[in-house]
Amino acid sequence: MSHFTNKVVWITGASEGIGKETAIQLSKAGAKLAISARNTEKLEAVKSGLYNPEECIVVPVDLASPDGFPRAVEAVYKRFGRVDVLFNNAGISQRSYVLETDISVDRRIMEINYFGTIALTKLVLPRMLKDGGGHFAVTSSIVGKFGFGVRSAYSASKHALHGFFESLYVELRNQGIGITIICPGAVQTNISKNALDGDGKPTGEMDEMQLKGVPVEKCVNLILKAIAERSKTQEAN
Repeated sequence: MSHFTNKVVWITGASEGIGKETAIQLSKAGAKLAISARNTEKLEAVKSGLYNPEECIVVPVDLASPDGFPRAVEAVYKRFGRVDVLFNNAGISQRSYVLETDISVDRRIMEINYFGTIALTKLVLPRMLKDGGGHFAVTSSIVGKFGFGVRSAYSASKHALHGFFESLYVELRNQGIGITIICPGAVQTNISKNALDGDGKPTGEMDEMQLKGVPVEKCVNLILKAIAERSKTQEAN
């Protein structure tokens, strides 16, 4: 984990789950952190539990509201002067059959998971290039490679991320830009509880598959290893 010592890592979706655990493990490794999500109170709680909270900045971000992205980017660069790794981890899932899913749910999930993620990436990218390079990591899913029942909108949004970041890799791999697309299977997080039903409401239910999934600590350890090795893809199972 010495690879991350003094590196500036910006994590979205850092209030719980994979994002929170990533912040914890990176803080132990001596990284400088910017942590983002919608819930400022949860982010402050994450920060207070880090090994080096003095080297962490809380930057609230709502991926569905891109108008706030430039202000967030300025806050991170004002504090640290650079971003070495942008970990696009934030997103939302879905649990509903196609026939029972209102089109507004498809649009909302695509807006958050895809458009929000690439909009933030496009704001950071020019600065990374100016600074000589950097790394983008993005949390996809195994369903970003294969379709899966009751996850049509979620799967589609993750497929879209693969197309975007694989294209970005082809364009800029010789200019110091690294890309890691992370494809977890079931991980022990609240993703299924926060997932939207066909009407766009959180299900509030934990999937049995999530309960039996990989511990989040193990998943994050594999993710950080892949980023450090500049792996193009990583299946965190």
